[in-house]
Amino acid sequence: MRETLQKYFGYTDFHPLQEEIISDVLNNHDVLVLMPTGGGKSLCYQLPAIMKDGITVVISPLISLMKDQVDDLQSIGIPAASINSTLDYNRVAEIKSQLIKKHIKLLYVAPERIMIPDFFDFLHQLNTSLIAIDEAHCISEWGHDFRPEYRKLNLLKKHFPTIPLIALTSTATPQVQNDIVNQLNMVSPKIYIASLNRKNLFYQIRPKNETYQHLLQYLKNHPNDSGIIYCQSRKSVDNLSLKLQKEGIRVLPYHAGLSSDVRTENQEKFVKDDVEIIVATIAFGMGIDKPNVRYVIHCDMPKSIEGYYQETGRAGRDGLKSVCILFFSYGDKIKHEYFINQIENEQYRQIAYKKMWDILDFCTSKKCRRKYLLNYFSEKYDIHNCNMCDVCVPLEKVEAVSYPKDEVKISNTKKSFDFEYSEFDQKLFEILKALRKEIADKERMPPYIVFSDVALKEMSTWYPQSLEAFREINGVGEVKLKKYGSLFLEKIIDYCKTNNIKSKADIIKTKSYSVVDIQKKYPTAYEKWTKGEEQKLIIEYNIRYDKTIKELSELLGRQAGGIRSRLKKLKIIL
Repeated sequence: MRETLQKYFGYTDFHPLQEEIISDVLNNHDVLVLMPTGGGKSLCYQLPAIMKDGITVVISPLISLMKDQVDDLQSIGIPAASINSTLDYNRVAEIKSQLIKKHIKLLYVAPERIMIPDFFDFLHQLNTSLIAIDEAHCISEWGHDFRPEYRKLNLLKKHFPTIPLIALTSTATPQVQNDIVNQLNMVSPKIYIASLNRKNLFYQIRPKNETYQHLLQYLKNHPNDSGIIYCQSRKSVDNLSLKLQKEGIRVLPYHAGLSSDVRTENQEKFVKDDVEIIVATIAFGMGIDKPNVRYVIHCDMPKSIEGYYQETGRAGRDGLKSVCILFFSYGDKIKHEYFINQIENEQYRQIAYKKMWDILDFCTSKKCRRKYLLNYFSEKYDIHNCNMCDVCVPLEKVEAVSYPKDEVKISNTKKSFDFEYSEFDQKLFEILKALRKEIADKERMPPYIVFSDVALKEMSTWYPQSLEAFREINGVGEVKLKKYGSLFLEKIIDYCKTNNIKSKADIIKTKSYSVVDIQKKYPTAYEKWTKGEEQKLIIEYNIRYDKTIKELSELLGRQAGGIRSRLKKLKIIL
């Protein structure tokens, strides 16, 4: 599993729960995965798909989401394809031929497509080894995004009784989780619920008072950041995007009233970094894999906590600090009530009312935003101060906190470097970003599929100057090393020569210390952890919550890398 992870995805370690989930999938168990956006859900079926004989069928709700996933997989050397309504007869026939010849490992389809009897018959001709249902909350009428076409997926087990199912979602209350399991007729499923705590997101509720001026000021303070602004109505979307365009801001609208071609074009420009901002209704977002969205702003109160969590979850998928702002007034309640009263079905109307009162309570609560969200999804959160919401941070400090600093977290287990945070070289980052855009445009794909912002910031921190050092960067697998390694190294080496900079990666890699030398500074380094030490570590880090990695290192006499590794093994940090 780890060899496959390293070879294709460029990582040497898993996020919490991924390894256990993948093992269960490889052992043909039905699995339900509840994992936050950016937590690594896709890997839970993509990696088994590579390792299993046969084909993995992925059921996905949106064509744009399928396209991004297929492009991403193909970029790292994994044969994948999607069959959807945009393809003509000849292209579909070509993909089916490749499937029969076993030239494709992952096939993405919409729920409507897989339920067509002829398509069922075709799948029976293939050696299908796994079926993955993405955005599985859509199957539940108790969820915030119920889709009737998903309900028909209850026939999967009838037609494919021996093929394991993996259902994945980022937003599901216990009631929705039960509904997913029951509707899919899952057999003794293994259920994995990761923490939904997005530690890198700063949550903030602002009053609707001079909203446009505050919004404009925020955007001008973050001119190069990518963001999504949500409005309740199409008219609001059009008006706001037009006003911002007149301010010289690169922004486009997105809502169901626009033609399909315009929506597709606007979304692609956003994903490809041709514009920084999309102003949209909630029709936009589910199919967005763009990892470097630095802020999500709601100009109106969302319909539900689930919707708010999922929409804000589109910020900071790369793990870097991002901001979620919601402008609120009680007038939002009146608008929601008007639309809820149009719902004819009494049961659905009552569900909508309940969800409205929950989000209203969230907006007016004086309790930690993070604690409120996690408790809503039945996750216990005992930390007194999250330090990442407007309730926990004093008002005068909110503006400072809500503007992310130019930092990148260096936590890739490929490295033995003893650093937690490092300032990256902004000038080199911009040079590499421009190169990434050039390559992406030439290959007609989103820039993040070439390399993520995290990868570019690591390059701009360590200045790798050899293919061996470049391989150590997060997300550099064998295919990307061969395709892009030399191009990026050329820019890095030229920049370092011009600015007389030495590679930190090479300097650190060439440093060698004996175990005896290290244990002079860290007496228990390399020794087996005792139960007592682990308990002390948990208490100091998780319960008291007042010790940094460096302080824990000094307290326990172990290297910072060893402290972080143990915290990961104990599933306390990612």
